[in-house]
Amino acid sequence: MIILISGTTHTGKTALSQRLMEKYKIPYFSIDHLKMGLIRSNKTSLTADDDEKLTPYLWSVVKEMIKTAIENKQNIIIEGCYIPFDWQKDFDENYLQEIKYYCLIMTAEYIENNFSKILEFENVIESRISTDINLPALIAENGLNLQMCKKYGLEYILIDKNYKIEIEL
Repeated sequence: MIILISGTTHTGKTALSQRLMEKYKIPYFSIDHLKMGLIRSNKTSLTADDDEKLTPYLWSVVKEMIKTAIENKQNIIIEGCYIPFDWQKDFDENYLQEIKYYCLIMTAEYIENNFSKILEFENVIESRISTDINLPALIAENGLNLQMCKKYGLEYILIDKNYKIEIEL
């Protein structure tokens, strides 16, 4: 089984992946690690700020990793914001049966009421070098993700009143 966990920055993708790894003993892979490895090794001229270009670039590799894992009957959790909303087009039905997708989305109300907490927990799993996040942008990005999940019929987890996410596999 492949579990894809997507969402915008600061929604808790890595923390959820870590909890699922510990609970189900399934390894997880951060697309951010692939991104930084390719950037630091000079395998790409893209930078960490090139999000729109990074998504198709990274996805071209990640989708093939997913196919390989499925073919080898291996389980893996893959998390990151570089999963395109039309990801399903890259897999035939046999692969799709083995993939579960979840997009973490915070409501505007949740972000407004908990912005300082969101920033407080940004390093709970990984140490971020710098935070360039602001409240209006975070609200807008989460709103866009909700819109795109609805457009593509994707499963999403709405974080509204409190932050409690449970996924049963």
